[in-house]
Order: sequence, then C-alpha cells, then structure tokens
Amino acid sequence: MGGMIPLRDASREPRSFPVVTTAIIVVNAFVFVLELMGGDAFVKQWSLVPADIVAGRHWITILTAMFMHAGWMHIIGNMVFLWAFGPEVEDAMGALRYSAFYLLSGLVAALAQIAAMPSSTVPNLGASGAIAGVMGAFLITYPHDEIRSLLVLGWFVRVTFIPAALLIGVWFLIQFFNQVGAVADVQGGGVAYTAHVGGFIFGVITARIFEIGRSADSGA
Repeated sequence: MGGMIPLRDASREPRSFPVVTTAIIVVNAFVFVLELMGGDAFVKQWSLVPADIVAGRHWITILTAMFMHAGWMHIIGNMVFLWAFGPEVEDAMGALRYSAFYLLSGLVAALAQIAAMPSSTVPNLGASGAIAGVMGAFLITYPHDEIRSLLVLGWFVRVTFIPAALLIGVWFLIQFFNQVGAVADVQGGGVAYTAHVGGFIFGVITARIFEIGRSADSGA
C-alpha cells in the first residue's frame, strides 16, 4: 500500500490459532499452483467475467475467482494483507462466522464490480475484495491498534508502527479515489478498485453483526 506493507497487529495476539485464516491462505496457494499448471485455459474457465454473470452464465465463478490470482506479486501481496488483519478479525467473530463473513465480503465485492462494469468481458480474479472486507471489519473493531509495518521509500526500508485507523484509512482513500477516477480495470495488470470499495464498505457495516456474542476487546 503505497510503500506501507502491514505485517501484523502489534497491540494484541489472537486468543486462539487462526485456523480459518490459515486455511484460506492454504487454499489460495493450492489454487495458484493449479493456475500455474493449467495456464490460461484454467484462468479463463474459473475467473469471473461480468458479462457472463449478467447473462446468467458461470455463476460459480463468483466463488472460484476469489481464490485465484494474476501472478506471484498479486497472491503474495494479498496473503500478506490477509495475515496482517485476518487473525484478529477471526478471533473477534469466531471461526464459523468469520468464514461466512469472508465469503460474503468476496461476494459483495464481486457484485460491486459487476454492477460497475456489467458489459465487461475482462476476467476478474483475486482475493482482495474479500480481504478488503476483513480490513473494514478490523478498522471498526480495533481502530487504535498499532500495526507493525514495513515502510519502503526508495532504498529506505524500515520497520515501523502505524495506527490501524491511519493505515487502513489511507488505503481506503486510495481505492476510493482510484475507483472514482474510473481506474477499475483488471486488464493489463490493472486493479478492480470498485470491488475493493464494495468489500470494504460491507466489512465496515457488518463487522459488529458478525461479532455479536463474542467478547472482543475493541481496543478503544
């Protein structure tokens, strides 16, 4: 994110091992191996094409596309962000609710992208919409936590601590203004910013609903 790479929550440790977050990372890695083996044919078969969904075809790709990635940097970046924020959100919601929340975040993100570009025939793929939902939930639940982050400015690299509200807030503003500027295009290495915005807003709105009954410390 603009030279700031989140590594982990430095303010707390999850009360239990993040089984679901770990499983999501493993599934994404497994699917990426399948992509490398299957090549373009595999990607075209299982990635999401908005025009196909609007036409009532290939609805399963709404699910499969959120576990696929366009390259090494894409999957590494997404999984780093997921590992930075996912364990604490999973801890706040519980494994089953967190699983449902993650999938619904990805679904809402995909629907937002389809609504923005209903006639697009460009394949959409990636976990970033669902991860944006996780980040939105983290912002609501632990806004004051310090995030251990890697700050990269040219050749200058250092580990620093950034408030979650600042790091996630800046990330969201970048996504929002890029989306407003009509940069929501995944062709040629582009980014589906509309999906990011949709997933994030879903996470912000529903975080507390999925946390009902859990004794999560808000960090306030």
